[in-house]
Amino acid sequence: MKRAMRLNATWIALLASLTMAGGQTAAPAPDAPPSPALPANPTPALAAPTATSAPSPTMDIINNAKLTDTGANDGVSPAILRAAVVLDRVHASPGVIDGRDGENFVHALEIYEKAKGLRATKGLGDKVWSSLLAESGGPVLMEYVLTEQDVEGPFFPNLPKDYGELAKLKTIGYRNPSQKIGAMFHMGEDLLAALNPGVDLSKAGTTILVAEVKPQPIPGTLKTIVVDKKKSQVLGYDRKGHVLVAYPATIGSRELPSPSGTYKVKGVAYNPVYYYDPDKNFVQGDNQEKLKLPPGPNNPVGSVFIALTKPSYGLHGTPDPSKINKSASHGCVRMTNWNANELAHLVKRGIVVRFKS
Repeated sequence: MKRAMRLNATWIALLASLTMAGGQTAAPAPDAPPSPALPANPTPALAAPTATSAPSPTMDIINNAKLTDTGANDGVSPAILRAAVVLDRVHASPGVIDGRDGENFVHALEIYEKAKGLRATKGLGDKVWSSLLAESGGPVLMEYVLTEQDVEGPFFPNLPKDYGELAKLKTIGYRNPSQKIGAMFHMGEDLLAALNPGVDLSKAGTTILVAEVKPQPIPGTLKTIVVDKKKSQVLGYDRKGHVLVAYPATIGSRELPSPSGTYKVKGVAYNPVYYYDPDKNFVQGDNQEKLKLPPGPNNPVGSVFIALTKPSYGLHGTPDPSKINKSASHGCVRMTNWNANELAHLVKRGIVVRFKS
């Protein structure tokens, strides 16, 4: 396999400075959230923002990265970053976009290759690279001007891990503007910082460099969801068995495994309340009483919960997207909030969800 150039964070920071201004484990919701009915007109997923200005040197390096680029320093790879953004656009999600060669990125490539009838390469190869660029060859980085809404809180920089303390809050919002902006553009906070060194992300009007995530239309209707435990993937298929969407996921744990068999979607709860019941699921810390945790992106089930016909189980978001497929859940299927949100807008009550071992 030809190796892509690796651009370390220091180099990215230096280039960006030329033009720029200036742990908690998710868990299932016992008995599911109280509003499982699918809304007739659910809130649409947020549209991807568009570019606002001319390219910077860093943008030029990433947007024109070649498969044959090489570099001596380990870190963020321009080629992998370019490919990851395109994979995100075509719904073969790498999860958090971080510009690094990891398991979620490799699985996204494999799924894309299979869907396109390409030979699996275990990484970036000539054919898959050419296919990705031909399918979505536009710029993958853009400059974006932060709005008042983007930097609006309240933020919770010291969110407690204890459920008893979380239950006292009115909402479980983002920790800081960085987490919020990273979620907007499907990016890891480390990559966001590397592309915007020294930039104050709390000020509206600030221009920042971000991934240009602009999803392509999904060419079909979702009919079946397969939760692949071995690959740690959630795959959505149309009536003919073609993959429409694919997302990396954390699927259960050894102590509290995800279910086996086939179920159906019971309903969707957007911005769900989380109901903790130590008698039905697990004990968190010293909390022996039932608790009601308020909604918010850092809620244990994230910003959306897709309830299944198996009580207390579902597919949902997470407060820590960087740990997807890297840490265990308490039986449910955990995805990034943006992936879970996209899937929630595709499902209908009664769609089959099959767990594959």
